[in-house]
Amino acid sequence: MANPFLPGATKLFRRLVTPADFAVLNGQLIHELLSTFALGRDMEWTSRQFVEEMLEPGEAGIGTGLEIEHRGPAFAGETVEFTATFEVLRGPELTCTLRAAVGSRLVATGRTRQRIVPVGRLPRPPAATSSAA
Repeated sequence: MANPFLPGATKLFRRLVTPADFAVLNGQLIHELLSTFALGRDMEWTSRQFVEEMLEPGEAGIGTGLEIEHRGPAFAGETVEFTATFEVLRGPELTCTLRAAVGSRLVATGRTRQRIVPVGRLPRPPAATSSAA
């Protein structure tokens, strides 16, 4: 793992809210707003940009924590700007604080944790089996 970052460094990501980002649970549309699930996905991706630059060959990054406080709505057609701030690196685990906003309107705050591990430590999926007819 290489770490070229200091606490306070930031990464940005922008997402245009579309119907794919709405709150849908068990196939039921809950509301036509950016869902907390979509916020989590994009918060993790925003902070993951640090990890992508820290990885060395044979390493992988895995999420170890996600906290979200949904503060306000984001509507279809609006662009949400996500800002991840490098908080601390403790050993192989990076913690970032996050902010999501539409212009000056705060949509969410949060925190992510991601750990860099050797690829060999990750479990492998079970081998696919075929059944004979």
